[in-house]
Amino acid sequence: MPLIAVGISHKTAPLEVRERVAFTGQDCILAARAIDALPAVEEAVVVSTCNRTEVYALVSPDDTRAVLDWLLKHSGIEANLAGEYFYHYRNQEAVSHLFHVAAGLDSLVLGEPQILGQLKTAWRAAREAGSLGKITDRLFQRAFATGKQVRNETGIATHPVSVAYIATVLAKQIFGHLASKTVLMVGAGEMIELCGRHFVQQGVTRLVIVNRSPENAQTLASQFNAEAIALDQLQNVLAGADIVISSTASKMPIITSDAVKAAMVKRRRKPMFLVDIAVPRDVESAAAEIDGAYLYTIDDLQQVADENRHERTRAAESARHSVSESVLEFMRWLHGARAADSLHRLRNHAEHNGESLAMRAVRQLQAGNDPEQVVNQMANTLTHRILHGPTKRLREAAEEENYDMLKAADWLFDAGLEPVDEDEDSSSS
Repeated sequence: MPLIAVGISHKTAPLEVRERVAFTGQDCILAARAIDALPAVEEAVVVSTCNRTEVYALVSPDDTRAVLDWLLKHSGIEANLAGEYFYHYRNQEAVSHLFHVAAGLDSLVLGEPQILGQLKTAWRAAREAGSLGKITDRLFQRAFATGKQVRNETGIATHPVSVAYIATVLAKQIFGHLASKTVLMVGAGEMIELCGRHFVQQGVTRLVIVNRSPENAQTLASQFNAEAIALDQLQNVLAGADIVISSTASKMPIITSDAVKAAMVKRRRKPMFLVDIAVPRDVESAAAEIDGAYLYTIDDLQQVADENRHERTRAAESARHSVSESVLEFMRWLHGARAADSLHRLRNHAEHNGESLAMRAVRQLQAGNDPEQVVNQMANTLTHRILHGPTKRLREAAEEENYDMLKAADWLFDAGLEPVDEDEDSSSS
């Protein structure tokens, strides 16, 4: 059965389309269960994040569109738009795609680490849904290992490319641990919110939100258990801040160099880290000349982001080599697993016939039949039963002029036509 990947992502569809295909929480389990229940599907794992929804499945070779058709019906997307928004990979291409996703090479932000956790969530959901099977389980386990290997060996995720995250990295370089520091954030927009999330993740417990609208400040502060203060109180709280992040829409600086100088006197020259993400600037440039004040602008942070993005691109080249090796390793296992299934069926067929004929031969010998005649009859019958199926298929291949099948049969059975040492044959299992 082919292994396929059917999906939609930030590379192929806008947000309003991706939203229609997305699954959240319990819905992911229900979707995996529903897809697995399709007659053409043997195993299924559903991956759904803000940037992608993908299904990895083992399907019937006669109906590889069953998963795509289900996704189209679920989302209400017209079938004629499937080729525009959805991608469909099969076997090695499907494996390669998943491993690139796990390594962060297919992400909106190259090398972002969150995707590996999201893949593990999808794997757990499939296991709970009962749609995880031998092949997809091994596939995702290998994807996890590949993603971890890429991060450890290439360092692709060690170079932050988010301006908000870079602000926290620079703060750590100045102060070391941030847990005991006070962070003052001026504004209440998306960038301030993102900075707040990063600082909370670094263990910061005291955040102060300052905004022209006290209501907006309070709304954002409630997310981080922070303190909300009106903008006209900024000068009163500035001296208590170790880290200041400012991103407003003001046309004039709202933090003057004089205000920073006065705050530094009150702080007794203890360092203050100021990040001005606003355009036009919120902090007067002269503040950078004050002893103990470390001022970074959006251009400073963007330069770091660009340099780190370049480093991630370089690391990605090495990562792709590791991914390619992992793909080939998994495909060798997959081909071996498929061969093992065929060999298992073949051996069971031979053993069943051997046991059946041996029991008949024993009864004939007990009835007093000639031993040589019994043994010859058993050997001839066993040969006929084992070769009947392959012989029929080879005749059909010859009639249909299927020369590839005939050539493969020649290669396969040539090994069986070599002389067999009787002692070696009797000792083999």
